[in-house]
Amino acid sequence: MTDSTGKRLPTKLIHAGRSASSFGGTVNPPIQRASTVLTENVSGLYGGAKSLYGRMGMTVHDALREGMNSLEGATHTQLAANGLNACALAMASNLNAGDHLIASDSIYGPTRRFCEKYLAKMGVETTFVHPRIGARISENIRTNTKAIFLEMPGSLTFELHDIDPIVEIARKQQITTILDNTWSAGVFFKPLDNGIDVSVQALTKYVIGHSDAFGGAVMTVSPEHAAKVSATAQDWGISMSPDDAYLAQRGLRTLPIRIASQGEKSVRIAAFLEAQDCVEGVFHPALRSHPDHDLWKRYFSGSSGLFSFCLKPLSKESLDCFFKSLSLFGFGFSWGGFESLMIPCDPQLTRSQSPEWANDKHGPLIRVSIGLEDENDLITDLAYALATIS
Repeated sequence: MTDSTGKRLPTKLIHAGRSASSFGGTVNPPIQRASTVLTENVSGLYGGAKSLYGRMGMTVHDALREGMNSLEGATHTQLAANGLNACALAMASNLNAGDHLIASDSIYGPTRRFCEKYLAKMGVETTFVHPRIGARISENIRTNTKAIFLEMPGSLTFELHDIDPIVEIARKQQITTILDNTWSAGVFFKPLDNGIDVSVQALTKYVIGHSDAFGGAVMTVSPEHAAKVSATAQDWGISMSPDDAYLAQRGLRTLPIRIASQGEKSVRIAAFLEAQDCVEGVFHPALRSHPDHDLWKRYFSGSSGLFSFCLKPLSKESLDCFFKSLSLFGFGFSWGGFESLMIPCDPQLTRSQSPEWANDKHGPLIRVSIGLEDENDLITDLAYALATIS
């Protein structure tokens, strides 16, 4: 995919925000750890173009913002401390006491908790809807509905939204649409190009890519939304550390190559799992068997490395044996790093509008993040572990 200059995404991300002359000849920007930024004279303390407080961002933050704009096709990027911070910022910027929010039933668990606990304290009511609701979302719109929050694919269960009718309905009603785009990392799906008002990413995942830093970003092409997000971030004191910003802008340079490799491996590994007798179902939108595969082909240009699968019902002892038999998959939260990870999902699976995910209707749900290991080694590891429960 090229932009108006004819440059493709990998080229844009290598060069976005970089300036050898501004960086003193270095390839990457300097890390400036600063709270106070001095001005030459007292008259420059107020109203100047230069940021005089480190929380507002330094050179390394500028490089990352420019890179994220190139990645998501945005004109404005607000950085945040982590992904949840960015999701909360995007919602709070568009909601006031007495407003109503519509959110997908499949959003990231901590984001859902923010809606249920803290937005409620702020006087905002949230209605959760089935992720495949499509045009029927209009049935949930009220006179005080101000925002719709989506995540694509859905967290843990990987449903896709039919974006076009949702965007059309929201625009007619002047409702802000927000979408968590962390799964595609902005490489394979462009929410802003598809009419979404605000795109959000947890940079902690694929952008940073090495499981060693935190970051979040809120992107938009709307000057109105940019102003609201910036003002809320300033009022709430939201920022990103210079060290984390450095790691994020560095990860951005290799993002397309890493995520493409991880995505290709994940499709082949998901297909392997789908063929196993002890596997009840595989939830990867790039598989033809996925119920939303046609939507994936419409909106996405590729796949990341994250998906889930269900084992057929089995005893706790057998499930423990499966996990203990794995040697290449780490057990830990987060994803998008160079290493493969796996977690059981049922302890955190919360659904109120998706009866198909009631606890008695499926076997153990397991989420997999495919890293950069050789796919044949990962398949061998999985085959051995599955053989212990066959």
